[in-house]
Formats: sequence, C-alpha cells, structure tokens
Amino acid sequence: MTNDMSLLRASKTKLRKTILGSLKQLSQEQIQLQSHSIQERLFSLPEYQSAKRISVYLSMPSGEVSTRCIVEDALRRGKQVFVPYLYKETFDDDNTCSAVMDMVSISSEADYNSLPRDTWGIPTPDPASISTRIRSLSEDSRSTNSGSLDMIVIPGVAFDQDRKRLGHGKGFYDLFLHRYHEYLRLQTSARGMIENLQAPFLVGLALKEQLLPDGQAIPTTSTDWKLDALIVGDGSYHRKTS
Repeated sequence: MTNDMSLLRASKTKLRKTILGSLKQLSQEQIQLQSHSIQERLFSLPEYQSAKRISVYLSMPSGEVSTRCIVEDALRRGKQVFVPYLYKETFDDDNTCSAVMDMVSISSEADYNSLPRDTWGIPTPDPASISTRIRSLSEDSRSTNSGSLDMIVIPGVAFDQDRKRLGHGKGFYDLFLHRYHEYLRLQTSARGMIENLQAPFLVGLALKEQLLPDGQAIPTTSTDWKLDALIVGDGSYHRKTS
C-alpha cells in the first residue's frame, strides 16, 4: 500500500510539473480569451443563475482562468459571494496544527478590490477583517445556515474528461469539501430531515492546456473530490449525468 501511494504521489507530481510548464508558455491575451469564453458559459448555467450563495476562487495573476469578472458579475446580481481564506487550526484527535481553508464573505466590489495580495499575487482577506465576515464553517454560520453554499467554483492544475482534478498538492479544497459535507450531515441530523440541505454544485474552470486528452486520467485516491461540471476554454463542457 505504501509503495502504491508513493507511485501515485510521484505520478501526480510529474503531471503537475508538465502542465505547469505548459501554462508558463501562455500569454495573458490567450488566458483572457479563454477566460471570457468560460465566464460566458458559466453565466448561462441554470445552477449559477439560481445560486444565492457562491464561492469563487480568486485567481493568480497568470497561469489559470481569471475569475475577476465572475466575482463582479455575481456581486452585481445580488449574490452573496464567498472566497477562500487560509488559516491555522489545531485538530483535537492528534493535537496537530495545520493550514486549512474556509470560505468567507465579501460584501461588495469595493471590498473585493481592497483585498491585499498574498505571496502568489492572489487577493486574500486580511486576517484582521475575518471577524466581520460570514464564514462557511464557523459555529455562528452553522446555527443560522448563513454560510451555506449553492455553488463552488474550483481551480486546479489539471483536469480530465471524467471531471477529476489535480490541485497544487496541498489538499485545501479536498479537506474543505470533506469538512463542509460533514457540516451538512450534522445540520441535516440536527434538523431531523425537516429541511433538505443540498450539497453545493462543484464546477471547475480549465484552460484547454489543463485538460488531459481523452483516455488519459488524473490519478486519484478516495479523498479526491470529483466535480459536477467542468468548463473548458476550448468551448467544451463536461457534466455529471443523472
């Protein structure tokens, strides 16, 4: 088992390096053209149009689909927008402290534009402002359901035709999704199944250079989450079938 996991990690690392190398060759114009096509397709989805609360990753300056227009469009439509926030948390089972991710609200375009950038150049909520924001996984949000999400727009390094994704290797999204679904389970149990709490619609955005050819698959484990839909910059759309 240990050897199998080592081989899987090595396979992921090799694929990640290959795709990231290809992305470095793309111009900003190429990325923006694909981003525009992806944004228009996202805006046409009924899941996006009906979503009241949406989480959107905030994009790096280069190398991935830009999400600025998605954030701005969602805010203008009156949706409540959440963005990723990384922080340290101590886990009770082994008393270890690890970086984890939550989703926190932003209130307006002015709020979004004021976010400082981290070392990756990604707009990131200031830790000093977190107490003023709604958090998806906070105790307050659990009691009021104010942090529930209808849609999560997810980044990745690579994707395959079966909607599996390869991230940057830190596991932030997979762990968040696990914790969020546990939150939904507890909420449903607490409410005695009176209220049907739906899992958020998971949609990935991919430049065409990030999509593996047909027949090639992302290596995954049981902890890796599959997307409900994938929108690609070449115009293709991959969706879970009922």
